Formats: sequence, structure tokens, C-alpha cells
Amino acid sequence: MPTEILMPALSPTMEEGTLAKWHVKEGDTVSSGDIMAEIETDKATMEFEAVDEGTIGKILVEEGTEGVKVNTAIAILLEEGESADDIDTSKSAPQAAPAADAGNEAASSGGSEAPAPAPAPKSADGNRIFASPLARRIAKDKGLDLASIKGSGPHGRIVKADVEKATAAPKAAASAPAAEAPAAPAAAAARGPSASSVMAMYEGRDYEEVSLDGMRKTIASRLTEAKQSIPHFYLRRDIELDALLKFRGELNKQLEARGVKLSVNDFIIKACALALQAVPDANAVWAGDRMLKLKPSDVAVAVAIEGGLFTPVLKDADMKSLSALSAEMKDLATRARDRKLAPHEYQGGSFAISNLGMFGIDNFDAVINPPHGAILAVGAGVKRPIVGADGELAVATVMSVTLSVDHRVIDGALGAQLLQAIKDNLENPMTMLA
Repeated sequence: MPTEILMPALSPTMEEGTLAKWHVKEGDTVSSGDIMAEIETDKATMEFEAVDEGTIGKILVEEGTEGVKVNTAIAILLEEGESADDIDTSKSAPQAAPAADAGNEAASSGGSEAPAPAPAPKSADGNRIFASPLARRIAKDKGLDLASIKGSGPHGRIVKADVEKATAAPKAAASAPAAEAPAAPAAAAARGPSASSVMAMYEGRDYEEVSLDGMRKTIASRLTEAKQSIPHFYLRRDIELDALLKFRGELNKQLEARGVKLSVNDFIIKACALALQAVPDANAVWAGDRMLKLKPSDVAVAVAIEGGLFTPVLKDADMKSLSALSAEMKDLATRARDRKLAPHEYQGGSFAISNLGMFGIDNFDAVINPPHGAILAVGAGVKRPIVGADGELAVATVMSVTLSVDHRVIDGALGAQLLQAIKDNLENPMTMLA
């Protein structure tokens, strides 16, 4: 029977998206893995692949449609032997409904009797098993029982990928527990004045009303929740950069032939990654009713884009060279500005860096990005008078940093140790290469 193609959830937090572009049209034949459409989420534009084979019978959602809810039908896929004439008939009953329910509906609808449907495989409890023809063929060839396979297609329909996975491990598929229901969205944060009441205050004044896109809504929701639910505290230090700036200049001269130019931010990423290894108890995240202590140093770095920001994650940053970190950061930042990052590239990590020094900001306090345990706010390096170790006055390039810490994860003394380790790494940059 015709199958509904549903709006996919392309990230754990996605609730709706924009159908930016179709790559297929009605009448086109698609196979598993073919690119069907481009979906714009709150963070990126991603390609949506077919999970089954068939013919596009009808497109239900046009290009450019915004606010399409996850699991909304966006197109109809026809199986072999079906035509567009079958679509209206098939949509009269839910595809995942048990056979008994379908029979009851037919009996109560009145009118002429429909021809008896062809026998379909059933599970042990008598419910019909929905599977694509290709999935049925593969299962038959491999000797697999469809009742033992959990479907990942629309309404639990078994598709090619499900059977192929079961081919590799049929026992595991049969004994696998039912998938957990998706986590309920966090409770709505306390709201301020309503739009109408605020607009009433400015009645008669000239203003432009700006509607929020998906990214702006997500930022507003997550950061409001973060400030209300995370017990922030703040640790501040001044870091002298003269040794680092001199060392960076020497390295860049040697790396010039390779086209590599290290930034101060590259050193900061490396310094934080190594500090998380030196103070492993601080390399942790908050997980609702427990903490998760990470072994790798996965460091997120805030990247400003038009209308919002991304925090792409550099995984295993402690294991990578400065030049490798520099190249990876440049690539992630470029694709972030083009909104081309995949969810796995900006989710995760235990620690984040937000650097506003290039904008001339001396110091600031950053908001923790949950579930991270901390975030380092980095200010500009400026010339300041200092008192040297010998008691003499001198001038040094000093950078002010603030570590915002989640007190549920990291206590004051532990946070101070982490910040000291970061300071030591930046003031003695050669040790980061040891």
C-alpha cells in the first residue's frame, strides 16, 4: 500500500523544520539512499535520504514551506504495481493500525463491501506486519522472520536497512528491547511580558517587528533555561601572553611554507584540552540526575553567524597538533557560517570557549551551554603595567578570562585548579608540545 514519507527529526531537539528544496518530483523512482530533499532545521540545512524504494506518487508539502512539524506527511511513496489512484483509498486508514481495528472501521462505515485484502504476515500477537516488498524479499532470501525485526520506517514499517541490519545480527534484533520514547521537551521557561503588552508600551513609537527564525527561538529557549536551571559561578584570571605571542610568531614563520597560520585561539583550544586531561574531574557534564565524566577532551568553540551562533566541537583536541586544530577549526567555522554542519559536529563536548577578544571586549561572563560543565569567556589581550617577579614595574600583554562553572558538576576549588592549568599552559606554551 502507498506509504507516507514523514518529516524527519534530523537532530534530537528538532520539532519542526523548513522543506527547503525537493530533489525529486512526482513520478520519479527512488531507491534507498537517494537524496530526496533538503530540510532546514534551526541549525543547518541537511539532505534527507530515502529509506525505501518506490515511486513518488504525490508531494504533499511544497518547497519553501516553513514550520513543518516532525512526523508530518510530506509525500506519498508508491510500491511496485501501485498508482496515484491508490493514494486516497490508502489514506482512509492508518497504515500502522492492527488488522482487527481496520476490520471494525470497515464494518461500521456502511456501503458496499470492499474486496478481501491479500494475506499479510502477522506478528505473534496477531497484528499485521508492515514491510516493503524489497524488505520482504531480502528477509525471505536470508531466512529471517519479519516478526523479529523492528521497523524504522513510517509507522514502524520494516524497510531495507532494517532487514540488512538483522542479517548481520538476527538474534540481537529479535531480543532488542522496544525503543525508548523520545525525551519530553524541557518544561517551558518562565515567560516575561506578552508580546501584546510590550507592543502596547511602544504604541505611537516607530519600530520594526522582527519575527524569530528557528535558530533564534532555540537560542532564546536554551539559554533562558540554562540561566534559570544551572547554578552558575564565575572564576576570573589574568593571563600574560607575551611568551605565547613570541612563540606563535616563531612557529608561524616555520609553518609559512605549509600555508599554516596559527591563531591565539588555536593555542587557547589546545590549552583547555590539555587542562581537562590534567584535571580530569572537571571534564564532566550534567546528565539530569548524575554526572558523566568524559575521558577525551572534546572542546566546543562558539562561532558567530548571521542571526545566531554555533558551537562546533573539536573532538580529542588534546591529541591533535596545533596545526591540525587550526585547520579543523577553520573548516568547522566556514561550514558553520554556511549552515552546513551536521548535528554530530555541533553536539556533545564537555567544555566550551567563547572568544570576544577580536571584538575588543576586555572581559565578560558567558552562559554555560548545557550539558557542559563550564565555558571559558576570553577577552582581548591588551598592554598593561604589571609588577614583575623582581618587584619591578613592567609592561605585558594581558588577557582577561572568566570561567563560568556549573556548581552541580564542578566545585569552586576544582574550578580554580582547571583555570590554573589553562593559565599555566598559555603562559608556558612550549610545554603544550611536549
